[in-house]
Amino acid sequence: MRAVLQRVSQASVTVDDATVGSIGPGLVVLLGVAEGDDEDDAQVLVDRIVHLRIFPDDAGKMNRSALDVGAELLVVPQFTLFGDCWSGRRPSFAEAAPPAPARALYEGFVEQLGCHPLSVATGEFGAMMMVHLTNWGPVTLLIDTDGTF
Repeated sequence: MRAVLQRVSQASVTVDDATVGSIGPGLVVLLGVAEGDDEDDAQVLVDRIVHLRIFPDDAGKMNRSALDVGAELLVVPQFTLFGDCWSGRRPSFAEAAPPAPARALYEGFVEQLGCHPLSVATGEFGAMMMVHLTNWGPVTLLIDTDGTF
């Protein structure tokens, strides 16, 4: 699994001009699922995200986690995170999981996040979404369960 984390002051997702998820201060999590990922990968990623110290302390240093500050999370499915752009002119998405297992892992990931005392909103799997956000910092990080990032 792969995630792009963006620390935000606010964010929302709309589908067909209707807001399907919105948050205040917290993290937007763009989540990609690869072929072969499983629930263990989801759990590793959830634990990493909720404990990652990327929110400022009183001295302004990134020293607090999402759990420490009660951050809100907006999880947006994004298979394009596994786009391979190294050959040809059009990305290949061969590494991305097929829709059915990807949806199951996405939903499992969101469910595991919900086990923590954090507000979790979501995008809509398989939909054309408009993601609106105000990046705070900006702080943008990449995390991959295979250890690449």
